[in-house]
Amino acid sequence: MNRRNFLRTTSVVSAAALIQQNAIAGNVTKEQLTSDIDSTVIKNIQQRIKPISAEEYIQRQANAQKLMAENKIDAILMEGGTSLNYFTGAQWGRSERLFTLILPQKGEPMFIAPKFEEGRAKEQTGKAKLFTWEENESPYELIKQVLKDNNLLTSNFGIEETVRYFVSENLAKTIPTLHILPAMFVTAGCRSIKSEHEMELMQIANDITAEVYKVAVKQLKEGMGEREFAGIVSKLFSEFGVSGGALVLFGEASAYPHGLVKETKLKQGDIVLIDGGCTVEGYDSDITRTTVFGKSTDKMMKVWEIVSKAQNEALKTAKPKMQAELVDAAARKIITDAGYGPGYKYFTHRLGHGIGMDGHEWFYLVGGNKRELYKYNVFSNEPGIYIIGEFGIRIEDEMLITENGAKLL
Repeated sequence: MNRRNFLRTTSVVSAAALIQQNAIAGNVTKEQLTSDIDSTVIKNIQQRIKPISAEEYIQRQANAQKLMAENKIDAILMEGGTSLNYFTGAQWGRSERLFTLILPQKGEPMFIAPKFEEGRAKEQTGKAKLFTWEENESPYELIKQVLKDNNLLTSNFGIEETVRYFVSENLAKTIPTLHILPAMFVTAGCRSIKSEHEMELMQIANDITAEVYKVAVKQLKEGMGEREFAGIVSKLFSEFGVSGGALVLFGEASAYPHGLVKETKLKQGDIVLIDGGCTVEGYDSDITRTTVFGKSTDKMMKVWEIVSKAQNEALKTAKPKMQAELVDAAARKIITDAGYGPGYKYFTHRLGHGIGMDGHEWFYLVGGNKRELYKYNVFSNEPGIYIIGEFGIRIEDEMLITENGAKLL
């Protein structure tokens, strides 16, 4: 878990406690303890949210099987995690006890689960084939038997890219006849191209984030700490019934893209950087806005305009079949030509990352990545300029690759 996601998670927990403490101290009015966002706005957005259907999961499995055939992969193994959730809807945490999905190129998915978890596993897997192993048995021997029964003992066996090493190692030792290879061409290939429904859920997450930011910035006040403001942001997300939060940076801390350990208190003239989002039916938003508490300096305005121009240049450049590194290069050239270069001197990170069910997904808009963009890929588009000892400015939106170009969500 990276710092940004950690702060999002902890701010959700701390928001309620912070509000309660302030109420006890007499610092929060009764009105502030009630909703800060218009109830009609909340209702209208919530009505747009529709869960992923069983038919969509079946279609995703079919898409994977098509890519498996194209890449000569006979079956894929996945542990609990985002990909398992994406392809089946099952949500299962990882432990030393192995729970896996085996998706064959031809046929139905098969699950392997601990016997004592059979009831919970059936809840997650529905009518799919479920095989269980007792505590004194080896799950890898069970997998071997399942593969033998399905004529897969000598197969090209794909491993989802986040499967832990000890799992793939034990598979190789137990079933040495397997030809184990990476399945990222399939898993990331499917997940990186969004369906109409996925795009709508991501649009909703973006719309919620925009509404939250509009209300949140009005509650900035001198002397406020970064964590206190992050708590307000999290509380506003909760009004929509979603999990969300933000990394908040004030003043000189904004010159460090993911901040510092030491907390900064807000004062007049400080940059305020808010980098956050929420999750809607498993799909994330990731938006950064940079503003000023009080009056901005001419330098702040100039830098903001350069960053904005860089984001727009990346947006104009991005389109299907364009190499990913060229989109990064387009934004970086604007910043370098404006005197904030060369390379990564002031724009210290890549332009963007894929996003979907994980906040950071494949693939990346970064120098050296010659992979071509595809229609319905979604990336963050987040140029920034960071001046140590002064301030940093970042503008981030999610960018959808369309048929002929790109657009910001």
